Formats: sequence, structure tokens, C-alpha cells
Amino acid sequence: MPDLDSGHIFLTTMAPIKGAELVEKSHTSFEQNVHIALAELPTAMQSPATQKTGINSPFARNKRTHLARMFVLGDVVYNGRTGSDAIINTIRDINTINPQKVDRLNASYLVFCADIDAVTEDGAALPANLSARQQADVRASYARELWNTMGPELHDIYSNCVGFEEVQSADQFAAYLEKCHVETTMPFHDYYLEMPKFNELPVKPLIGIVAIPAVVALLGLVFRLFGAWTLPIVGWSSIWTFVIGAILAVLAGIFAVKYAIYNGTKPLAPGKYDDLPSVLKALYLQQNFANFVVDHQGATADRLHEDFGAFLKSHKPENKMSPTQNPGVISIAAKGGVSN
Repeated sequence: MPDLDSGHIFLTTMAPIKGAELVEKSHTSFEQNVHIALAELPTAMQSPATQKTGINSPFARNKRTHLARMFVLGDVVYNGRTGSDAIINTIRDINTINPQKVDRLNASYLVFCADIDAVTEDGAALPANLSARQQADVRASYARELWNTMGPELHDIYSNCVGFEEVQSADQFAAYLEKCHVETTMPFHDYYLEMPKFNELPVKPLIGIVAIPAVVALLGLVFRLFGAWTLPIVGWSSIWTFVIGAILAVLAGIFAVKYAIYNGTKPLAPGKYDDLPSVLKALYLQQNFANFVVDHQGATADRLHEDFGAFLKSHKPENKMSPTQNPGVISIAAKGGVSN
């Protein structure tokens, strides 16, 4: 299914950027304004160098975004001439010196890609499947969350895009982003601790439902070719056995192909701890437990038992929402790295 896999939405939107002729009282184009606004966005504190700045990405203000990327797509890449057979070109009198039609975008586009939890509430369980309507609800909920947490930055960027003039609220931004939505089948991450059970095809049953009527049709045809008007024992007409068997075999084949395609479009089930709050909690516990182990080297059994009880009470492993590591930081040692 497009956009949804492993309990996540792989969001892609493309917003057309206003043309240069619309610029008023400015020395820069709308496209350049987008470049400037994107360049001014801080990155996440995902390295020792960026951690020292103490300035986090605005996308880290919510707990649904695993990955986010924005960039300007000025045009599509030309991959060269479409390949063709030289002999066929000669027969058809095709002159390969003449250029083929080249695809071009009608404008530059602001592309926004995000890998998000497919939920409408922070911390909710990841779904195994969603209808198209439910996916739209997830996208709208996420867009509203973005507007409520980083509205000024979004306005600076998207104000250079076509049709954004009327966007003044979270609901309006959600509606705008939905118009720009492009379906994608490319997932961006994989957190699986254990490989999921893939959507395996029941190959033998599918072969059986096609092969049985095909064999019956073949028998009917063979008996008819050898002059037998009816099949022995059952007494069926050989010609009608062939016709009905062939029809059933074709119908079964069509069903098998459609079932295989449908089976391939089903999303993978989410992993046990694939949601962002669980990932952040795991990072938080990993670092704190490492410190606990170092601090208790050589400790007595009684002290270790007592202090580990205090560790569980303080860090609450059962509560994935708090205390935890905040999004966008490489460690809990970063400024604002922990939320309680």
C-alpha cells in the first residue's frame, strides 16, 4: 500500500514555488527565498559539533518525526535518450539525431519528505494497516502538529509557494499539504529487532486451483481428440468438460495473479518497538543503564539490588513517554536532551 508500511507513513509532498515574475520589491526570487529559509533552519543536534550549539531542529519539537527532509527540486534529471533497436529504427526510418521529447517540470517545487508514526496521538500503538481515509487523517493530524510546533518556520518557507496565501491556521495548513501530497512506496527506515513475517504467498494452493481445472480440461480435450464423446466412469461430455475446465482454469489464473498483486501491496506489520517514543526511551535507558553499570562495578549484592530498584523507580522503563530522551539530540548529555 502506498505511503504506509511497518506502522509508519512515508510522507512526500511537492509544493510549486512561485515564479520569478511575481516577485515585488525584492532582489531575490521566490525560489531563492526558499533556499535561504531552508539554509537558516538548524539541523538536529546529531553530532558533537551540533550538540555544542544547543540549537535543535524545529522538527524535533514533536514526537512523531523519525526523519524529515526539505529541498528544492528545480527540474527533473535527464537520463538520456530512450533506448531503441537500431534495426527497427532503420526499418521505421527513425533518425536518432533528432532529439526526443524531454520531460520538464512546469515550476520549481519544494519537496518535503518525512517518515512519521502513523498515529493521531503521541504514543499511540502503531497500526498494522490503515484505510485511505485513515491515512489522510494521520497526515492531517501530523500537519496540524507541525503547524502548532513550528508554524513561523513553515510560514517563512511555504509563503513562497503557490496557493499558500490563505493559510493562517493548523487546519488550513493540513488542507494545503494534502493538496501537495504525492504517494510513495519507498520506506526510509527499518527498526526491526526481529524480521517480520512477510506476506508470503500460498503458492501450492494457488497452483492447485489453477492446475486442477486445467488438467480436467486437458483430459476432456484428449478424449475428444481420440473420438470419445464422453468421459469414462463420470459420463461427462468430453467437449463440454474441456470448455468448462478451460474457462475455470483461466478464471482461477486471473484470481491467482490478482491475489498475488494484492498480497504484495499489503503493508508489513509494525515492529514491537518501532514508534518514536519507544525508540527515544530505549536510547534514554541505554545511556542511563550504561552509567549505572560503570558506577556499580564491584558493588555488593545488597547495594546493587537496592540501587537497581531505585533505578527502575527513577527511570520508569514501563513508561515510554517520560522520562525519556528528547528528539533530535545525539545523547541525553545535550542541552535539553531529557524530558521528564
